[in-house]
Amino acid sequence: MGQQHLAGPVTGPVTVALVEDHQVVVDGVRSWFSPPGPVELVAQGPTIESVLGTAADVLLLDLNLNGTMVVGRVAELCQGGQRVIVFSEHEEPETVRAVLDAGASAFIGKGRATRDSCLETIMDVAADRPNVTPPMAQAIATDERPHRPQLSDKERAALLFWFQSMSKASVAARMGIKERTVRQYIDRARIKYAAAGRPAPTKEKLLICAIQDGLIRPDEVTVYTSLAARSGEGPGAGAGS
Repeated sequence: MGQQHLAGPVTGPVTVALVEDHQVVVDGVRSWFSPPGPVELVAQGPTIESVLGTAADVLLLDLNLNGTMVVGRVAELCQGGQRVIVFSEHEEPETVRAVLDAGASAFIGKGRATRDSCLETIMDVAADRPNVTPPMAQAIATDERPHRPQLSDKERAALLFWFQSMSKASVAARMGIKERTVRQYIDRARIKYAAAGRPAPTKEKLLICAIQDGLIRPDEVTVYTSLAARSGEGPGAGAGS
């Protein structure tokens, strides 16, 4: 799809375009997104081309269309700025890893999807929040490929505090190190991902990679509040990027 999605949060109902060639699945998804609700189905078709040009926040994509696997199209869609959620019965870890490496924001397995879980994943992806579904967790846990970067304990700690919306200066104070050392830890992590063929030039992409590799758990990425703020002694020093 040709649109570029915005980095900021989506306002109003999240709009979805569905690429699916089985009418029974289309009918089921349409019933999940019937108004009023937080998610609205704005386009549906049996091929990727049938929804091209639709201004949707999220593309929900089946991988097997008319007997042809379209895993190779995921990178193209993501590079065009589309938030892609794969919606497929092909939950093999290697398939899940392939679409995630290609840039898909999430993978929903058809066999265990529920309305609530599907809505949660779509809304997280539309808001550019990390979301790890069961097929993704399994793919991460079984991934033994050598290109998974290994981060040191200090690199991981610096990333975690930074992902918790702490400024680099706040991370340095928290860890008792210099700010330039924090920058070095973050830059080292980026270098390792680039060397592995998975460049992560932005904070959001680095977070996604770290979660995909099991280096950071989604429940660890909470907004940091200083001890002073929690005790009512003053404002927190945690905000920043």
